[in-house]
Amino acid sequence: MFDKSQLMPLLPEEPQIHESAQGPRATSASGRTAPTPRPVPGPRPAAHPRPGRPGPLRPTPPVQRAPHDVAAKPGPSPAPRAAAPAPATPQIQLIPASADGALDAAEEAVDLLLESGRAPGDVLVVTTGEQHPWAAHELSFGEAAYWAQHDAGDDVFYLDADAVARAAARPVVVVAVNGGSDAVAAGALPLAHSRAGALLIVCGDPQQINSVLGTGV
Repeated sequence: MFDKSQLMPLLPEEPQIHESAQGPRATSASGRTAPTPRPVPGPRPAAHPRPGRPGPLRPTPPVQRAPHDVAAKPGPSPAPRAAAPAPATPQIQLIPASADGALDAAEEAVDLLLESGRAPGDVLVVTTGEQHPWAAHELSFGEAAYWAQHDAGDDVFYLDADAVARAAARPVVVVAVNGGSDAVAAGALPLAHSRAGALLIVCGDPQQINSVLGTGV
């Protein structure tokens, strides 16, 4: 159906297109044919990489930024270490004594505390049985005057186990288990422990105190 003569003209036309592209462009610049096209393609490829190579210079500044970032990282780490030392639980000291001698043992403990350098306002004394004579005397002038001395915090303060919840915290709390029921001691000792900032001294029967606290002291 198809003649070979029809396919042949396509082949010469293609090389003629290339020749025509080179021919007329060279002839168009008739006076400056040979010199102008040859030097132009040579220097242009060399000129293009020069403006295009400032790119590799940019990775150098990020290398300088990296050490700054690394130096900034150890800065925030010491902050949480300083916040760690916060909690402090008071120590518990037990002085064996009978119910009749618990108040005297508490008085001796207070004297030792004051002699060791403790300020009188640092000490709070709690009684589970009969009130301390000082507390009974001061309460005779009224509770307002009595608690005013507590708020002043200038001297050792004595109070009954029923009033421990009203008392403010002090560095040292001394509890004299000089009577009262186990329920009174069971309620007073945890409150006294919560009011003690550094030391809790309990004067009384060790078996009764251990049974109340539920652990050996």
